[in-house]
Amino acid sequence: MEQVLTPQTIEILLFLTMGLPWVGAILVWLIGDRSPRMQHILSVAFSALAGICSIILLFAPKGPNTIVNISMGNAFGNFTFVLDGLGIFLATVATVVGSLAVIFSVDYMKGQDQLGRYYAMVLFFIGAMVGLVLTSNLLLMFIFWEITALCSYALISFYNDDPKAVAGGMKALIITQFGGLGLMLGALVLFAYTGSFDINMFLANPTLLPANILTIMAFGCLIAAAAKSAQFPFQTWLPDAMEAPSPISALIHAATMVNAGVYLLARFYPAFADVPGWRTSVMVVGMLSALLAAVMALVATDLKRVLAYSTVSQLGYMVYAVGAGGILASQFHLFSHSIFKALLFLSAGAVIHSIGTRDMREMGGLGKKMPFVRLVFVVGALALAGIPIFNGFWSKELILETGMGHGNPIWIYVIMLIVAGLTACYTFRCLWMVFYGESRSEYHVHPVGTAMKIALTPLAIGAVSSWLLIGPFSKMMGESLPFHEIHELGLLEMMKEVVLAPATWLAVAVVLAGIMTWFGREALGGLIGAFKGVGQIAEKSFGFEAINSGIVKGVQGLAEKLRFTQTGILNWNIFAILLSLIIVVAVLVIGV
Repeated sequence: MEQVLTPQTIEILLFLTMGLPWVGAILVWLIGDRSPRMQHILSVAFSALAGICSIILLFAPKGPNTIVNISMGNAFGNFTFVLDGLGIFLATVATVVGSLAVIFSVDYMKGQDQLGRYYAMVLFFIGAMVGLVLTSNLLLMFIFWEITALCSYALISFYNDDPKAVAGGMKALIITQFGGLGLMLGALVLFAYTGSFDINMFLANPTLLPANILTIMAFGCLIAAAAKSAQFPFQTWLPDAMEAPSPISALIHAATMVNAGVYLLARFYPAFADVPGWRTSVMVVGMLSALLAAVMALVATDLKRVLAYSTVSQLGYMVYAVGAGGILASQFHLFSHSIFKALLFLSAGAVIHSIGTRDMREMGGLGKKMPFVRLVFVVGALALAGIPIFNGFWSKELILETGMGHGNPIWIYVIMLIVAGLTACYTFRCLWMVFYGESRSEYHVHPVGTAMKIALTPLAIGAVSSWLLIGPFSKMMGESLPFHEIHELGLLEMMKEVVLAPATWLAVAVVLAGIMTWFGREALGGLIGAFKGVGQIAEKSFGFEAINSGIVKGVQGLAEKLRFTQTGILNWNIFAILLSLIIVVAVLVIGV
């Protein structure tokens, strides 16, 4: 396969992976809502073709020297794209999970108004996410970073007649802009000291930046990652983003966009690892995010919000792994999580679409009426809980083992171990409240559509079997990321390492304790009652909801005061556009 994929073919496939969703977005938008059937067909076709192109690229030669250049003159340098394991793996996740979300949408969005706006933004997002992870130009990464934020805002607010959806979109946009500022700071610092935005050049020699400036860039990128991936202290925007349609929750807020922050930390790890205090700070951010979100998931009653808190918590594991030096473990868990969490979100979407409520207190006994959805949700839940054999078990164990080495603080590892038990507890709580027990309200269950089943089936298979790919996954990472010094790990080696490690059985015991805590909750009533106060604080996001909401209101208030600068007069708008264009052209001419 590698011999067939010439440099020219690789370049074409790369641009098709990124460009096909954008072409599809334009076509769907131009068709308008006159032909919903054609909108569904085109969206599925273009997203699926992009997914196929990304899968083919997995077999291409990879490394820091596999570069595609687009010259942009002296002002901006070259816009470069690099085909390495870290980028192409995430591009494949974005396009393949994206295409499954689009297929799911055929049933979920049937009969909805403004399909063109929905599909255009979904496809535009998929293309931008591919560009974000494949570019090696930090300025271009920032541009794609902001495009994904725009698409996220538009899709969270898709139901724009719902005040909660609009508020959730605004909150996500404003809070994630702190991430944009952090990344922009990093790009400007890099260009100021090196005259280039090239990431690989910087990773090869971080000493190009003075130590104090490198520290500023390192912590700026940590802020960017925390905001984008809904990590402490920015974690409250993700649960509010659940007002989006469920396929969007699966695509953007489980499998792709929120992974961008983890990707950023992993990409720059070789440059920042020796910055004093940076690794410890990353581990603490991951630990706090994992712990706080797990506790909040224990008391949440909205099905999608439980999964949102779970996403924050699992992303915390990935962030913790990066800080602990486990790049392979972090990315392998990202791979596992993108599969089982997309499965859980889409399954939850099927439930909500069928019965019309997200409140788990009104559910119960759904397994008898929705056996297929129950089956795939159970698979995803077992993977999330870290039950042996399922993909989440293997990748999470690799993270916990990494946390015990490299001189990492043992107290953080202990907390992450406790979080594993909490995860099992809230996962089985959610599973039981939705699918088992007696029905707690009267509802009519609509049948699950064929398109939904088509999207859910491969994800369920992946949640059971994707861990078998650790060999080629680690080889792809190790061979194409020379600055990260990743140790290749074969399947048998991983199985031996995990199964024989005493820490694994300690973790399994903690997970079983978490499960038994849920099923033995009546016997433990007194002990659980002692933590009632913690639960009440958790329901209010430990006070961070008030802080983040205050920031959002402050930004909106400032925007209101600046409204006078927007006259609404066309002539002034045209003048501003022309003036900006003149300035850009002047910069380009002077640069040349």
